[in-house]
Amino acid sequence: LPAINHGRRRIGPDSTERIMALKVELKPAERILIGESVITNGDQRTRFLVAGSAPILREKDIMTAERADTPAKRIYLAVQLMYIGRYPAKQHDVYFALMQYIVQAAPSAWRYIADINNQILTGDLYKALKSARQLIDYEQELLTHAKRGESLRNGGAADRKSA
Repeated sequence: LPAINHGRRRIGPDSTERIMALKVELKPAERILIGESVITNGDQRTRFLVAGSAPILREKDIMTAERADTPAKRIYLAVQLMYIGRYPAKQHDVYFALMQYIVQAAPSAWRYIADINNQILTGDLYKALKSARQLIDYEQELLTHAKRGESLRNGGAADRKSA
């Protein structure tokens, strides 16, 4: 896995707030979003530290509107827009509509949605993104099981017709 250490604000023993630096290592030609800037690495592996606070996303973690082709991916996109945007609340209506849709379609997804909601409410949008990634994985499991069941049903029907 690429090295990325999301520094978080910590309260030190002397009760003063300090910000930890973020260590980032990029592969050749890899891109990363830092704040509103896209940085493209050159032809060699690069390591650097980012001090301060800004949304950071690796290229592989960025969801585009074109790739958001399932309900869970659209939720990830909405959370991503909250995370990188200056005004996260602008995405809340879209997010909550998507959330209601997915919970109605797959009530078992509620545990993932509840986790995303809690992260959004506490303002930890990076963790909300990680939870949304878990929702995408769960959605894929559901789709795989549904396709297997459909295949078994169709195969069983075909077997009965030929008998």
